[in-house]
Amino acid sequence: MGLALSEMQLASTAFEEAGMIPARHSGEGPDVSPALTWTKVPDGTESFAVFCHDPDAPLITPGQYGFVHWVLYGIPGNVRSLDEGSTMYVQGTNDFGTAGYAGPMPPPGHGTHRYFFWLLALRSHPALDPGLGLWSVLEAVEPEVIAMNRRMGCYRRR
Repeated sequence: MGLALSEMQLASTAFEEAGMIPARHSGEGPDVSPALTWTKVPDGTESFAVFCHDPDAPLITPGQYGFVHWVLYGIPGNVRSLDEGSTMYVQGTNDFGTAGYAGPMPPPGHGTHRYFFWLLALRSHPALDPGLGLWSVLEAVEPEVIAMNRRMGCYRRR
């Protein structure tokens, strides 16, 4: 899958692009997902997938990189936002081994990490089982991606 960004836009009221993610959305706080909104969705979008990935985390699994904090899919094509702490739609498994959102929490002394919240617009509504990991979801939806974009925030453990 190519990671070419599209005109679709992803925003959050929780943090500015490249800004600091509040502790509220981290493992050091209440650990709730940030509110997200999106615009400029392409015609033909039937569903969305969202994920949060930390490429700065130490390698966990051979052949993969970084750390996955959230995998969410099965979002209907008419939806344009997720509320803070949303538990709607199909939750995948993060790299903590749990379903749902698990926010930033770099290893102690590891400095500031970047967290990419990705939005994928899909031309279909794939019937995917709950609990899939990111790499399984990406493999399944790759042929269906018609647009993508991201929002990046930073977090440094306190």
